[in-house]
Amino acid sequence: MARVKGAIMSRKRRNRVLKAAKGYYGSKSKHFRMAKQAVMKSGNYAYIGRKQKKRDFRRLWIARISAEAKVNGMNYSTFIHGLKASGIDLNRKMLSEIAVADKAGFAALCEKAKAAL
Repeated sequence: MARVKGAIMSRKRRNRVLKAAKGYYGSKSKHFRMAKQAVMKSGNYAYIGRKQKKRDFRRLWIARISAEAKVNGMNYSTFIHGLKASGIDLNRKMLSEIAVADKAGFAALCEKAKAAL
């Protein structure tokens, strides 16, 4: 039986890593060992970033809702509590879109929330 050497698969693996590291600074995009470390680290950052993106957007939505609720004479927590009490079930993303795009609609929501308290 013939001896099998791993050259083809090794080259394929190295090329895949170097392709992923394309555009990295200096030898991180040229040398396999440094490229491999950089690609692994960037993968970790990307994984963490996908989780952080959800937190960051929720924080942004809450800040927008809070700012518009203050204009209408309420704070954020009483506004959300009033909405829940009045049976209005809107998520924070939609509430922030209403706060930015439709001030009169948000004011009407604030009035309903005040009435429910």
